[in-house]
Amino acid sequence: MTMRRTAVATATAALTLLAAWGGAPSATAAPAAPAPKTANTPTAPNTPTAAGTCAVLAPGASAVAEKAVAAACEQIGVWYTWGGGHGPQPGPTYGQVDPSDPDSAHDPERLGFDCSGLVRFAYARAAGGDPLTGNAHHQFHSPHVQQRFTAAQATGPLLPGDLLAWGSGSIHHIAIYLGAGKMVEARESGTRITVSDVRLDGDYAGAVRIAPPTAAPGTFSTWGTDVWTHREPSTTSPRVHKFPGPTTVRIECQKHAEPVTAEGYTNDAWSYLPEYGAWITNIYIKGAAWLDGVRTCP
Repeated sequence: MTMRRTAVATATAALTLLAAWGGAPSATAAPAAPAPKTANTPTAPNTPTAAGTCAVLAPGASAVAEKAVAAACEQIGVWYTWGGGHGPQPGPTYGQVDPSDPDSAHDPERLGFDCSGLVRFAYARAAGGDPLTGNAHHQFHSPHVQQRFTAAQATGPLLPGDLLAWGSGSIHHIAIYLGAGKMVEARESGTRITVSDVRLDGDYAGAVRIAPPTAAPGTFSTWGTDVWTHREPSTTSPRVHKFPGPTTVRIECQKHAEPVTAEGYTNDAWSYLPEYGAWITNIYIKGAAWLDGVRTCP
């Protein structure tokens, strides 16, 4: 998703899984490349750029966060490509054309990352596994978020590896903080991954600190495409947020409510997702019809 874009979800709502996860759903991304770097990729994380040096620029970050910064910095010079980085495994992929952005016309020819694809790759490399799947909005609301910071707090409390986010309502862009007011980002079509000054104006929404555990209690994966959550455990209640594809979520509790039939299954169990303030039918949660180890909602 580019920083010049506004809310264009209605233009792309019919597009599907593992696509332009930098902000809005899109067509399915191409298979991941076998190597996480291209010929344009430098060999060291301290690569100078027009904006500055890509490295950990302040003390205090966790070992995982510092490794995430190093992994992102290794990609300096790689193309931004809309939907890049959302293949079956973390790593660069060829992108897709963003219908709202003429600059993305060549993205299907460019091997690289969009903003959330870069974040996904960096934390997968640092932490092992694949803890930050999904687009920028899902990453900002990940169950692996340890601490949140408001826009009003600016960069004062931030440490290298924290994720900065932009968007009013739905997050459409995300970047990795380096320290000293700098960040590494995949910003928009027609540009390459670079170091930038942190932008605190416009629709800057705040930041989060990631502490991905090996298996967080209550953490599950969704499946399916274009799956909506609801304000109440009922398909007739207002929709809250759509998961374009599989996403890691934290479930606080579950309850029996309206029976739902979908994908050949019928189930009356619903799960509450505290990060989204919404309910999802258990049909779209990987696991048993009634999830093991999850308490019953009052």
